[in-house]
Parts: sequence; structure tokens; C-alpha cells
Amino acid sequence: MPAQLARAPRHLLVCEKGHARHPRSRHAAHVRDHAYSCRVSFLIPECALLPEVLKSTIADIGEYYLVRNLSIHELVAHEFIDAFVKKGKLILSVDKDTYEELGLQGRPSRYSGKKAMRYIITIDLTDAGFHPESKKHNRVLWALKEKKPLEFDFLLAWYNTGAEGSTLMSYFSKNQIRALKPKITFSTLRDLQCPVLQSNDLQGKPEESCSTEELFEWLGAVLNQVSLDNNSSSFLSTYCCPEPNTVVEKAFLCTITGFIIPEKIIQLLEQLCCYFGEPKLAYWLTLTVHGFADSPVSWRESEHGFHKGGENLYNFVIFRNLDYWLQMAVGAHDDCPP
Repeated sequence: MPAQLARAPRHLLVCEKGHARHPRSRHAAHVRDHAYSCRVSFLIPECALLPEVLKSTIADIGEYYLVRNLSIHELVAHEFIDAFVKKGKLILSVDKDTYEELGLQGRPSRYSGKKAMRYIITIDLTDAGFHPESKKHNRVLWALKEKKPLEFDFLLAWYNTGAEGSTLMSYFSKNQIRALKPKITFSTLRDLQCPVLQSNDLQGKPEESCSTEELFEWLGAVLNQVSLDNNSSSFLSTYCCPEPNTVVEKAFLCTITGFIIPEKIIQLLEQLCCYFGEPKLAYWLTLTVHGFADSPVSWRESEHGFHKGGENLYNFVIFRNLDYWLQMAVGAHDDCPP
């Protein structure tokens, strides 16, 4: 067997802990650093009925939009930038032929091997030198509009702070644009085995508490509806809950699927922290966020090597005392999360 096939793909899990009410807590900043999320799930043990404030937060998660056959040059038009972009960059991941045809400055992909076959082009849309009629803007517009026109279907989302102005629906009215609502599912898990956790101990202790890695693996099984029975006759899985563990009569699981922007995730995270404002049976709860597998970036502007796996996700474990664990995971061909 070739050596490269014998090696298992590299995966990376970074963990840190903090307190949600500490003035230097960076939990919200970490959410903002991961901009492209397609699925959000939260699990609350010892919960049979969701509080109304959490229901309202979920209902207010917002729409996103599907735009068919959108030319990329429209995203560098100053009408679009002035209406929707306060600060941002257009990042293109293109193959070698497209890169050479465009003639724009870029860099070889970190994951394209010795012979570069993919390139990353980054255009700062709000750079002072990218103003209308500037040489930089004119060259980019010419390359994308005339030299090598590129046209794709796009998912777009926009955080409207209440200011008046254009909306995505009206701005792209000449295109095939459709508003989409995230898919929301609720379920109650019964007699669920849950790991015993201690907020001050990421590593866990034998017979006292489970580690952050054990919790992460267990949560993946729960969210993917893998049986925890450790049944020797099962052809799918013999996985079982790590020890020590406890059985909860009911656990509430909610999953939101769509294009969910960081600001909405932060609002949901804040309400989950407020869940412990009144006495609860649960000692902890989780919030798990998955990024798009084929996004060109994962965290911030870190290149996402989506050709092998595509995993990029993070998980908050929020404890009753508002301590939290933050777990950030990527697969092969990705930079270490911040």
C-alpha cells in the first residue's frame, strides 16, 4: 500500500476555556472570525420545554438569499460596496488556467503541492486605493467583466442594523434571486447517556470527569444520531458514552440549517448563557456550529483546504456557572484555528 494511503488524514482540535462574563472573554470574537456557517445545533440536557425567549431568538434567525447566475464583477461594483460592505474582502479560489486568464495578483494555494494548480486572489473591497476610477478598481473590473467573465450561483446573507437603504432583494431584482428561510428542527432525546464534566478540567480525571476530547466525540455521535448502546451485533457502531456518565430523562436538541451569519449566532449564544439565569437541572449545554465544507476560508482569512474532508466547526460547552469550553476543529489541509 502506498505510504500516502496508509496515513490517516490529519485532523486538528483546539480547545480553550473561559468565562462568558469575563471582560476579556473572546467568545463573541471567535464566532465573528468564523463567518460562513451552514448548521447550528444546541443540546440542553434535562430540558423538556424550550423557554419562550429562546424560541423567539430562533424565530428571528433571519433569511438568506439564493442568487442564480450572478456575475462576480457585480460584487466589486461600488454601488454594491456602498450599499452593503462596510469592511470586507472578496476571496477567490481558482484553478491555474482561470488565474492566468484573469491576470490578477494572487498567491499559490498552500495545499496545491509542489506544482501550483490552484491560486488564491484577495481583493480588499474597502481599501482606500480601491475607489471608483482608480487604476486598481478599473483593472479588477475589466478582468472580471471582460477578460474572464465568471458567473456562479451565490448564497448571500446580510446583517441589517436597522439603517435605511437598499436590501439584497431589491438590489438584485434584475437577477434570479430568492429568499430562503433556514430549516429548523426540534427533537427530544429520551434516556440519554451524558458524560460527567467539570468546567475547570479540560483533561478530565479517571472516575471523576470526562475530557474535552471525549465530550467532542460523544457530541458528534449524538448529533448524528449514532446509537450509544455499544451493541456487539451492530454493523454500524459499537461506540458507547465515555465514563463517568449519567442518564438524563430528557434532552432538548435544536438544529438550524441554512446560511447563518455570526451576529445571529452570537445572539443565540447569549440567550443560551441566560438560560442559567434561573436554577436549572442541567449542569451544562452545548452549541455546535458547522462551516460550509467547500468554503475557500475557515477562520478569518485562513485558507480552507476543502479538497479532503472539508471539516471546519466549533463547539461551545457552557456550564451553569457560565464557564465555557470552546472547541475548534478542522480537517486535513487547514491552518490551526485562532
